[in-house]
Amino acid sequence: MISKSTIDRVFEASRVEEVLGDFVNLKKSGSNYKGLSPFSDERTPSFMVSPVKQIWKDFSSGKGGNVVAFLMEHEHFTYPEAIKYLAKKYNIEVEETEQSQEQKEQADERESMYLVSEFAAKYFQNNLLKTELGKAIGLSYFKERGFTDETIEKFGLGYCLDEWDAFTSEAIRKGYKLDYLEKTGLTIVKGEKQFDRFKGRVMFPIQSMSGRVLGFGGRILTNDKKAAKYLNSPESEIYHKSKVLYGIYHAKQAIAKEDNCFLVEGYTDVIQFNQSGIENVVSSSGTALTPEQIRLINRLTKNITVLFDSDAAGQRASMRGVDLILEQGMNVKVCAFPEGEDPDSFAKKNTEEEIRQYLKDNSKDFINYKASLLMEEAQNDPVKKASLIRDMVSSISKIPDSIQQEVYVQETSRIMDISEDVIFRTLAQLSGGGKTSKQAPQKNKSFEVVRDEETPKKRVNELYVLEKTIISLLLLYGSVEEDFEDLVLKVDDKGEMELEPEMQRAKVYEKVFLDLQEDEVAFANENFQKIYQQVISKYTENEKFSLETFINEMPVENASEVTNILMEEEQYVLHDWERMEIFVKQKKEGIARLVSETILSLRRYLVNQKINELNNQVKEASPEDSQEILQDIMDYLTLKKVLSNKLNRVM
Repeated sequence: MISKSTIDRVFEASRVEEVLGDFVNLKKSGSNYKGLSPFSDERTPSFMVSPVKQIWKDFSSGKGGNVVAFLMEHEHFTYPEAIKYLAKKYNIEVEETEQSQEQKEQADERESMYLVSEFAAKYFQNNLLKTELGKAIGLSYFKERGFTDETIEKFGLGYCLDEWDAFTSEAIRKGYKLDYLEKTGLTIVKGEKQFDRFKGRVMFPIQSMSGRVLGFGGRILTNDKKAAKYLNSPESEIYHKSKVLYGIYHAKQAIAKEDNCFLVEGYTDVIQFNQSGIENVVSSSGTALTPEQIRLINRLTKNITVLFDSDAAGQRASMRGVDLILEQGMNVKVCAFPEGEDPDSFAKKNTEEEIRQYLKDNSKDFINYKASLLMEEAQNDPVKKASLIRDMVSSISKIPDSIQQEVYVQETSRIMDISEDVIFRTLAQLSGGGKTSKQAPQKNKSFEVVRDEETPKKRVNELYVLEKTIISLLLLYGSVEEDFEDLVLKVDDKGEMELEPEMQRAKVYEKVFLDLQEDEVAFANENFQKIYQQVISKYTENEKFSLETFINEMPVENASEVTNILMEEEQYVLHDWERMEIFVKQKKEGIARLVSETILSLRRYLVNQKINELNNQVKEASPEDSQEILQDIMDYLTLKKVLSNKLNRVM
């Protein structure tokens, strides 16, 4: 684990505007910076960065947080990866906390395997670009495929010399241990002899989401029928092929921005598409698609378009992958290329605009595509048609969302000219529900129109707004000292209740804490309750509350909620309302008034809730008890009136 002192130094050195400026074109806007959202396509800036608060907010997608949250969202780093990235940027040495001997050995082994893999990638590329054999054989092959120098460097393409142990000997000479060369699969050890696994092959480094080299794919260039055309690194501590997608490191930002991922079969498909300008493309590297690989894409988008060759074998293999994608609750389209073409050859022959237009025009919903693909086989054969329908229903059964299932049932019914009832019964059998024909008509229940009186009216959640306002005041102005008009409940000479004002000077957090404690109020929203406890704890522990430190130390899951609160006023800056002579009043112009108003509103809300609760009780109470409850209701109604009068005066 990374030591806390390292994390503290990283946060202290990091400047949110500097780090985010590497990914987003930011322009000064008052005390803040603004730019176009990196998470969606837009023409008007909705992305705001606050150097003062050291946070950012993307109003188009709702995302926000501190500098680490941005790296986790945009670069899809883990928390430790984000810290290490920042440490490297600001030249901070990363200290690890004390680990057990077993943990140290395991960590050292993994890190050593990463280092060996990184060395191998550089060595293979150096062979390709700097040696005569590499240029004549490997580089010539890549140039024939149409790859530019820029593309070759971007994907780290290389060449392993056609010698038995050229790589292994050089690695050992550089100080890398044979044990790790063997564990990564780069070297094959047999007794006292050792051989280069990828001898005589062009090399494709396989990178993780964060860019670390995990393994390699190697393509042979000779016509040796005994050798596999493509060879992958074996499974290791750092490389699990079922959990890795080729090209994900270069594609992740484009996938998130385009909100779609193109899935192809091979390495060169990915590279050729990327070189054409379409970067949101990955490959399962010739292996069967796995749920782990699909979940990797799911971190970036819910939408996958499967691209496959025109040959029937490639189409059927890809259709098997479609069912897996559906099982993961994702949206899937499919697109086949013209006869004799694959993604690599098609991208090589067409411009980016032509490729995009083709994909747009020919990407079909999986049901429509499956129907067109299998109908050619079924033609006028009823038995084959029945088999086709079962095949389509089998795919629909994989979808976890019931509404989506019904939509596809309707579509299948239309395309195949068969009743929905029959499809639903088949679907029920496949799902193990055993639904009978009498039950089938219930299928459309999801689409029944609800009568107006049953439709709940959408209302503003008053309690949520009040709790959010209290958190906002604590975060922004908790340590500010103000004169508050405290209200003491008294009974006058006539026996009537009234709130008598008394002035007191206190800090905002003290006023809020004491008033909520006096009323025995706990937040209804769990996130707000956690944030409230953390904020009050920080204020009571330290005289000087640092908002920046608080944000950096808080759990990641609360970061978005806090950013929403803190950046609320910055949204007005985006609209530039002052230029249109619309002036938004800032909170700081009346902190004491706003604190008092919010607490009074919360008290009135809670009193109203109590009145409703008592009204429900009186309906079921005995005559004796009802008199007592009615008296309580009258007392609460009087208090509500007093609070309302006072609230109107404050406002």
